[in-house]
This record gives sequence, C-alpha cells and structure tokens, in this order.
Amino acid sequence: MERILQEVRDNMKKALLVVREDLGTVRSGRASPALVSHLVISVYGNTQKLKLEELATIITQDVKTLVIAPFDPSIIADIEKGILEANIGFTPVVDGDIIRMSIPSLSEERRREYLKLARVKLEGGRVMVRQIRHEGMRDLKNLLEENLISEDQKKHAEKKIQEITDEMIADIDSLGEKKEAELMQL
Repeated sequence: MERILQEVRDNMKKALLVVREDLGTVRSGRASPALVSHLVISVYGNTQKLKLEELATIITQDVKTLVIAPFDPSIIADIEKGILEANIGFTPVVDGDIIRMSIPSLSEERRREYLKLARVKLEGGRVMVRQIRHEGMRDLKNLLEENLISEDQKKHAEKKIQEITDEMIADIDSLGEKKEAELMQL
C-alpha cells in the first residue's frame, strides 16, 4: 500500500515537471532559455540533429535579450540557420562567437493567444494528475480484491491519494497564476 502511495506521488511529481517544462515553452514578453532550448538544429553538414541546449550555453543577458554561446564555434552558422528555419519569431544576430536574440514585446492579441495556450497546457497537466489518481485507486481496489488490504486501509489510502492529488493540482494552478501574471505584464 505504501508502495502505491509513493508511486502515485512520484508519478504526479513527474507530471508536474512536464507541465513546468511545457509552460516554459509558452512565450511571454521576457527572454528565457526555455524559448529556444528545445529547438532541433541540423549540424555538421546535416549529419546530426541535436537540441540547441546540447549545442550551446543559453543565457538571458537582460529581460529582452538571449545570448547563445555554441560549445563548437564552427557550428554558429548552423545554429543561426536552425533558429531562422524554426520560424519562432526571433531573429538571431551573430556577434563573433555568440548569437544574440532580442525578444520583441507581445501585442495584446498575442498575449491572449499565449494565455489560451498556457491554459490548455495546464489543463493537460491536471488531466495527467487525475489519470495517475485513477490508476492509484484502481491498484488499491485490486489489493482489496486480493485480500491484501482491508476496507479501512483502502479508504485511508484513497484519502491520502486524494490529498496528494489536491496538492499537485494546487501546484499546477500556482504555475498557471505565475505564467498568467508573466504573460499579462507589459
């Protein structure tokens, strides 16, 4: 029974991490490495496809500027080309051995679109958490049917699973509030 509770908690934490990473890809008015780290870039004469985060260090210079420093300066043109081809609305500028990208401000209409996208991703996270809860409850029911736990133990564990679920849903809601505030900030 404790194994099931721990499994539920671990799986819900993984779901929360997925939501956090997913929300990081939703653009706000601020520069963030998460906006480009997932981009897949063809390098070394198109022989390899790697994520940008595997090819370079990505840092925020200020709230509107990203700086990308490739580990191998010979691929800087490939990275620039990959960012342009990704068509994410940023124009990379090669400055010696680094690439700078200014993040343009969002229009009110774009902010609302990104807010809708963030809400869809948040709801997806809530669905994942509820699915994990459902699986945990099913596992408890199976233990009861196999007479490995009593009805009282099952009820107690179900209550614990619901508490964990409520905690994770609250964390997802908190992430959503932060992202909404970030998106609506001028």
